[in-house]
Amino acid sequence: MLRLIRVGAAVLNQTPLDWEKNFQHIIGAIEQARKEKVSILCLPELCITGYGCEDAFYANNTHEKAMEYLQKIVPYTKNMVVSVGLPLLVQNKLFNCAALIANGEILGFVAKKFLAGNGIHYEPRWFTAWTQKGFAFINIAGKEYKVGDLYFNVGGVKIGFEICEDAWVANRPGRALYHYGIDLILNPSASHFAFGKLEVRKRFVLEGSRAFGVSYVYANLLGNEAGRAIYDGGALIANNGSLLAIGERLSFKDFDVTSAIIDLNLTRLSQIQMHSFDVVEDGGNCVEIDFDYPEILPEANHPQEATWEHSKYIKEEEFTRAMMLGLFDYMRKSFSRGFVISLSGGADSSAITCLCRMLIDFGIQELGLEGFLQKLFYFKEIQNCQNADEIAQKLITTAYQATENSGEVTFNAAQKLAQALNVEFHHLNIDKIVKEYHRIVEEAIGRKLSWQTDDVALQNIQARVRAPGIWFFANLKNALLLATSNRSEAAVGYATMDGDTSGGLSPIAGIDKDYLRQWLRWLEKEGVEGKYKISALRYVNEQQPTAELRPKEHKQTDEGDLMPYHILDDIEELAIRDKRSPVECLLFLEQKHPQTERSQLKAWIDKFFKLWCRNQWKRERYAPSFHLDDKNLDPKTWCRFPILSGGFAKELQDLKDF
Repeated sequence: MLRLIRVGAAVLNQTPLDWEKNFQHIIGAIEQARKEKVSILCLPELCITGYGCEDAFYANNTHEKAMEYLQKIVPYTKNMVVSVGLPLLVQNKLFNCAALIANGEILGFVAKKFLAGNGIHYEPRWFTAWTQKGFAFINIAGKEYKVGDLYFNVGGVKIGFEICEDAWVANRPGRALYHYGIDLILNPSASHFAFGKLEVRKRFVLEGSRAFGVSYVYANLLGNEAGRAIYDGGALIANNGSLLAIGERLSFKDFDVTSAIIDLNLTRLSQIQMHSFDVVEDGGNCVEIDFDYPEILPEANHPQEATWEHSKYIKEEEFTRAMMLGLFDYMRKSFSRGFVISLSGGADSSAITCLCRMLIDFGIQELGLEGFLQKLFYFKEIQNCQNADEIAQKLITTAYQATENSGEVTFNAAQKLAQALNVEFHHLNIDKIVKEYHRIVEEAIGRKLSWQTDDVALQNIQARVRAPGIWFFANLKNALLLATSNRSEAAVGYATMDGDTSGGLSPIAGIDKDYLRQWLRWLEKEGVEGKYKISALRYVNEQQPTAELRPKEHKQTDEGDLMPYHILDDIEELAIRDKRSPVECLLFLEQKHPQTERSQLKAWIDKFFKLWCRNQWKRERYAPSFHLDDKNLDPKTWCRFPILSGGFAKELQDLKDF
C-alpha cells in the first residue's frame, strides 16, 4: 500500500524579541503549508524568540514570553505536525530546543546536542548542550512533557531531529536515529549566509538522507535578523540521497514554505537494503501519538523536481542579493527613513549607492509595489509613490563634498551615477570649513601647517569635516547613514575615524577592495541575470582609487599609499585568516607572485603587519557590518586581536633576516 506524505520546510524573516511579528510569520507559514496540503512542517531554529537575542536569552521574560507564544501557536496546528524552535529552561539550565506539536497537542521537546561556538556564533554562552542519553520532564500548565534526547512516533511515522549544528559535526545525531528506524529527520536551522555555503548544506542534507536511509527536511531563517548576520533561507528536502525540493534564497518575503511528497515505503526499503542493524533499547526516549495523515492519491502529480530558481548564483549575484536584503531589513527594522551616503565618486560609496537603489527595484519585482511599500509602512512620505524612481528619490540621499583637492573626474562620476539611479544628489563645497580649521589650529600652535610636516593631519581634517555635513542630512531625513570603508582599508587602518567610518552601519566593511572593483565592473558590463546593468558605473570604473586628500600634484592613489590591492588582500588572507607568520607569508607570496622581487614583497609584508597591529582600535570602532565570509575582520563577532600588542617585532626581524 502506498504511504505518501507531503512534508514542508519554512523560512522565516524574524526579529529578536519581536514577539507578535515573529508569531504572525510563524502562523503565516503554517497557514501557507496547510493550503499546500503539508502534513509535517519544520520551522527554523529559535524562531519564536529569534536566534540573535544575545544576553537577552538570560532574561526570565524571554523564557516566559517564548512559552506564552508557544502555547498561542499550538491551536493553529490542527490536523498537522509542526516543529517550532525556542529556548527552554530545564532544571535551571537553558537549552536550545525544538518542540514537536501534533494536531493541537505538544508532544515533547528535543534539545540541541552540539552548540555552535565558533565564528559569529556564541551559543555556549547562553545554552547548555544536551550531552546525556534520555530525558527530563518539564511542567507546562499543569502537564508534564519530556525534553531531551527524544524521537517521536506520530501515526506510525518516526520523526527525529538534528538541530542546525548537530548536522555539521562528525558524530551527528542522525547516526543514532538510524538505529531506531527513523523515517524522517527534521533540521530546524539558523544558518547564516556565506559565499558558496548552500553547497555545503546540500552535501550534509543529501548525505544524511542517503547514509541514514531517511527523508530529510531542512528549514532556515531568512533576512537580516539581528544586524550583522544575513540568513539566506534556501529550504531543502531530500530523500535517500536525492534532492526533492530546494526553496528560494535571499527573498524579501516575511515567510515561505517549500514542500515535497515523500514515499515512506521507498524510504523504508532503502533501510532494509542497508542490512546493518543494531538492537537499540529506546529507554522511553520515544513519544508516541495516534495521528491520521490526509490521504494522497497515487494519481496525483507526485514526482518532484528540485526547484533551482534563485538557489544557485554566481558569487557576484550572491553578493548583490545578500547585500540588498541585508540593507533593506536593517533599514526597516531600525525604522530608518531611507539611506544617506557620502558619494565621493569612488568605488566604495558608488557600490553602496547602487545596492540601495537595486533593493528598491528587486524588492518591487518580488513583492509588487504595494507589498514593498507595506514593508515600509512607517515611512509615510513614500506611501503615495507610483514607481521605483519616485521611491528612490525619497529613500536615497547622496552628497558629494568637495575640497580644493577634489577633481572633476570624481565629481562627474558621482553626479552621473546619482542621475542614472535617480537618487537625491547634493554638491557641497566644504573647503572654507577646512581652511578655517587650518587657521584656528595655526593660531593655536603658532606656526603654519605644511604638507612636508603635517601630511596625515591635513589629510584627515578633510575627511572628518565631511562627517558633520553628511550626519546633518541623516538627522534631517531620520535616515540611516552608511559608512563607506571596506575590509582592505580596515585591515591596515587606511580610513579616517569619524570621517569615512562615520555611520550607523558599515555594509561593505567585510568586503575587500579588489573584489568590490571586480563586482562594479560586472554590474556595469554583465549585470544581474545578464539584464540589470548600471552603465553609468563606467565613470567610476575608469578611475584608479584615490582618497583625493593631497594636492593634485602629488598624484595620490590608494595603491600608491599602501600596495597593490590584490597583494594586500593576499597578505591579509595569509596573515589574518590563516594565521601565517611574516616569513610564511613571504614563502606563499613568492609562489603566487614569482615576478615580484623578494625585497618588494618583504616591504609590503612588513608594512601590512605593522599597520594591522597599530589599527586594531579603529576596527573596534567600526559601525556594525554584514558577515559575508570567513575573511571578516569584525572584532566583535569574528576576528579578535589585542588593541595593544608586541607588534610582531621579532617575527618582522625574522622576515628581514630571511
